[in-house]
Amino acid sequence: MQDIWTTIAEYFTADRAMSYAQATLLLVVGYFVARIVRSTVGRILAHAAKHQTLIFRRFAFYITFGIFIASALVAVGFDVRVLLGTAGILTVAIGFAAQTSASNFISGLFLLGENPFSIGDVIRVGTTSGEVLAIDLMSVKIRTFDNLFVRVPNEQLIKTEITNLTRFPIRRVDMQLSIAYKDDMRNAISVLKDVAEANELCLTEPEPLFIFKAFGDSGLEFQYSVWATRENFLALKNSIQIEIKDAFDEAGIEIPFPHTSLYAGTVTDAFPIRIIDTGSRGVVEP
Repeated sequence: MQDIWTTIAEYFTADRAMSYAQATLLLVVGYFVARIVRSTVGRILAHAAKHQTLIFRRFAFYITFGIFIASALVAVGFDVRVLLGTAGILTVAIGFAAQTSASNFISGLFLLGENPFSIGDVIRVGTTSGEVLAIDLMSVKIRTFDNLFVRVPNEQLIKTEITNLTRFPIRRVDMQLSIAYKDDMRNAISVLKDVAEANELCLTEPEPLFIFKAFGDSGLEFQYSVWATRENFLALKNSIQIEIKDAFDEAGIEIPFPHTSLYAGTVTDAFPIRIIDTGSRGVVEP
C-alpha cells in the first residue's frame, strides 16, 4: 500500500499538477467561450433560415470547444502531431466503414446551401407528407398528418423530388368538374363565379380560373380553380365544393355520372321493350 502512494506521489509532481490544473482551466474556459461564440453566431444569422442558424451554431460551438480541448491535451504533454496523425487514420477507416453516413453528411451540406425547405414547412417526399421538425446533417425529421415520426436520410432527399407545400403564401384549389350535355356551360360558369365571390376564404386576386378539358363520355369536363392563403387552403377546399354542389342543385345543373346510351343506326329513340306475362314467369321481348 505504501508503494502505491509513493508511486502516485512521484507521478503527481508540482509541474505535472500545474499542467493538469491548467488543462482543467482551459476546458472550463473553453466551454463558456464556445457557448458565447455559439450565441454570437446565432445573433449574426438571426435573419437566416432556422435550420441553417441551428447548424452553424453547432459548428461554431464544437470547433471552438475542440480548439480548447486540443490546447488542454498539449498542456498535459500530449503531442498534437500524433493526435492529428491518429485522427487522419481514423477518418480514412471510418470513411470506408461508413460510406452511407458520409454520403448523408455531404448531402446535408448540399441541402443546407440549397435551402429547399425550412423547419415548420410542410413538404411531400415520395409518398410521405408532413411538417418538418428538424434538419440535421444526416437526416430530416418529419411529423406526418396522422402524427407519425418519419426520419428521411439526406441522401434520399437529394435523389428524390421534394414538394414544398407551404413555400409560398397562397395556394390554388383545383376542382375537376363536369356538367351534363343538356346544360348551358355559360350558366354553369356564372354559378361558379357567384359561389367563389360568396366564399370569404376565396381570394379575389388572382381571379378564379376556368379551363375546359374535354367532351367526356358522360358530360362536359372542365377545371375550376380558386386561390386561398396557405392557412385557409384545406378549409376552402372543403367548403367550396359543398357550396358548388348546393348551387348546381339550386340552378338545376346536373352533375353527370358515367352511363352508356345505345343507338341503332341513326335512330335515337330507346329500344322498345315489351314484357309478356306467361303466368309463372315473365318473358322480355324486344
